[in-house]
Amino acid sequence: MSIHEGTILVTGGAGLIGSALVWALNNLGIESIVVCDRLGRDDRYKHLIPLRFNDFVDADDLWSYLETPEAEEIRTIFHLGACADTTETDARYLMQNNFDFTKKLAQIAVSRRIRFVYASSAATYGDGQDGMDDNELCIDQLRPLNAYGYSKQLFDIYAWRRALPIYGMKYFNVFGPNEDHKGPMESMVRRGFHQIQATGSVKLFKSYHPDYLDGRQQRDFLYVKDAVAMTIFLGDVPEFVDGEPTAGIYNLGSGVAHTWVDLVSPIFSALNLPPKIEYIDMPESLRAKYQYYTCGNIQKLRNIGYTTPTTPLAEAVQDYVLNYLVPGKLLGA
Repeated sequence: MSIHEGTILVTGGAGLIGSALVWALNNLGIESIVVCDRLGRDDRYKHLIPLRFNDFVDADDLWSYLETPEAEEIRTIFHLGACADTTETDARYLMQNNFDFTKKLAQIAVSRRIRFVYASSAATYGDGQDGMDDNELCIDQLRPLNAYGYSKQLFDIYAWRRALPIYGMKYFNVFGPNEDHKGPMESMVRRGFHQIQATGSVKLFKSYHPDYLDGRQQRDFLYVKDAVAMTIFLGDVPEFVDGEPTAGIYNLGSGVAHTWVDLVSPIFSALNLPPKIEYIDMPESLRAKYQYYTCGNIQKLRNIGYTTPTTPLAEAVQDYVLNYLVPGKLLGA
């Protein structure tokens, strides 16, 4: 089955990764797309304006839509919709949105032989002391640090124990255009850009770990354009490669850990300004749940044929700043 066949359903389609995915599919000439999301009082609807798709379905109406004749044309589901707020403390809400919803949609997809590609998260790895290897045999050994990570972890375990023929994506720190609706969950590139415009400097958290200097905590940062290229690959990869099934859970990252200083320095370069960084106290509520190091081993993705190199971090940040943040543009606009 190819993503060029039938209809594609994208949940969370107005969000950062979801709208970038529809944009990338449009660039491949694919328009037979149904976008599903919950549009509220923020401006994420604007992400959809330049995009081409056949229909929009509110998330609360998805189950009834899937019983319509039109839904019989769906051949691929990219399930990106979720509550992605790592500071959300309502565990029941997270379980309903991130576990129950995903489980029901996956069951429908498997029963109809629809390719199902869903968003997990690098938050499932917790502090990383047990590694960040996307080997399914290690799934139940992971210890997420927050309720969001646990809601994602629980579905990974559910799918693995039942050997569901689906594809999970452990996104690392994705940034890029179309994240203007994310508020406190926006990337440090967008936040830093606006801080520089307002004050001439960027604020980063101090370190509370003896092995990391201030601003030298490390993350695997992934440009959204690379994230959606990897996502599309998993939607189109054959069910078997070299005789082995390709279904499973995959890290989606750059495969390289960079510091926060590495991330924000190219913002200053893009704006032709000297770097100026201030280090501020980390909120007490975050200190026990803070990841000091993340880096996704993406060899498993490479093993099934993904060969495209990820965009170097400085180049990605400058593209975001100069082509989207400075002119105030969205993808496809």
